[in-house]
Amino acid sequence: MRRAVLQVLTVLVTVVVAGAVAATAVAADPYRAAGSVEARYLEPGPWPVGEHYRFGCCDSTGAAYDVWYPANLRDRDVRHPIVTWGNGTAAEPRQYAYLLRHLASWGFVVIATENRNTGSGVDIAGAARYLVDRAADPASIFHDRLDTAAIGAVGHSQGATGVLNAMIGAGGAIRTAVPIELPTQAVCSNRLSCTDTHHLSAGSVFFVNGSDDALISPSQPLWSLPGLQSNQDYYRATPATVTKAWGTLIAANHNDVQGQPDCVRASRPCTTGVYGYLGYPTAWLVARLWRCAEAVAAFEPGTGEFYAPNPHWGNQIGANAA
Repeated sequence: MRRAVLQVLTVLVTVVVAGAVAATAVAADPYRAAGSVEARYLEPGPWPVGEHYRFGCCDSTGAAYDVWYPANLRDRDVRHPIVTWGNGTAAEPRQYAYLLRHLASWGFVVIATENRNTGSGVDIAGAARYLVDRAADPASIFHDRLDTAAIGAVGHSQGATGVLNAMIGAGGAIRTAVPIELPTQAVCSNRLSCTDTHHLSAGSVFFVNGSDDALISPSQPLWSLPGLQSNQDYYRATPATVTKAWGTLIAANHNDVQGQPDCVRASRPCTTGVYGYLGYPTAWLVARLWRCAEAVAAFEPGTGEFYAPNPHWGNQIGANAA
């Protein structure tokens, strides 16, 4: 049964991607936030951004690290939180540059391995440790400018699996994770490209998927298979000791997060672009790593702005750690 379902998934994904290549999706009308917190973090932040491809070397595979960071961080005595990024299968950081640049504009120092297979989480966690080491290096631009106790992990597709695995294996060093388009376990090839949120024990997670990404990252299970087969399953399996939230972007597909900002340069399938992934994911990181009260309140279960009726979001649910 499992093999038959995997064969069907492979055929359907191939058909969807092939059909999408024929169309060029461009956002005719930029995303408009429904709430004030989302609107604030949808816009670029106050920090000018520097970016440096192949900034350092190397992860366990020999892949280099790319970084995005507040360009004037040496001018102010501020310690910036770290965000480590996980690429989707066969993707590279520059395909997510709009999103990563946006995060850096809100004061995060973002690092991404150029590794195209990040599902194990080993090199996502290793990238964060690389920056921790740079914070202790007097010769580094990041010396004494990083908050090494405030580390988050964000990733797409296989990289979404990777950020959860990195968090599980980090012994508390990674405080929060934002898995975007987290794949159902039905499409995992082996233990290195799967994750199990039962194994989380502390910290916080914000699950984000697109409503049109029903084959790879469905909101609810499509078939009766054992394991975690949807974002709903992953959310429910996350222990009560973890602060958690889940939301589904309406009409977003698997690769919208690669928008620059629209879909012209994104892999297919992509519907409108990165717009919807900017506001609340950034607010979540600001809440958990910068500890901004306004952003924290937006995710307060039951009363926060994120849970209000919103034409762009569905399945909004959340719980604070017990």
